[in-house]
Amino acid sequence: MAFDRKEFERWRSQAENTLQSAREDSKQKRFNWSCFKAQQAAEYGVKGLLYGLGASPTGHSLIRLLERVKRRGFDVGSVLPEARILDRHYIPTRYPNAHPEGAPFEYYDEGTAEEALESAEMVLDFVDQAASRRRRRP
Repeated sequence: MAFDRKEFERWRSQAENTLQSAREDSKQKRFNWSCFKAQQAAEYGVKGLLYGLGASPTGHSLIRLLERVKRRGFDVGSVLPEARILDRHYIPTRYPNAHPEGAPFEYYDEGTAEEALESAEMVLDFVDQAASRRRRRP
């Protein structure tokens, strides 16, 4: 099956736009939103890879999405730790009842946002490398 480059690039461009927004949020000290958007950027990238490979991905867990990538013959081991970091930011960054008290923004800081941004960049680097390898195959 041919790699659907157009669909991959559509998702990958959204991932880059979201990652840039996450960086801007971090600069503005909106660290919870930076972490959430970092997770979203990585999710868009992995979903884009899966769409490129002909799959119809569902769900939001990067770990689960990467399991689907692995079943298609890719070694995802190097980015699973990054996926675990990012998956932790999907709900608690946004919902007050995910914490014992207070609001989500009170639980996030610059260091946490930097870690999330770095993890998202690593996942997107993996996605780009995987897509590049697949596009070169006959």
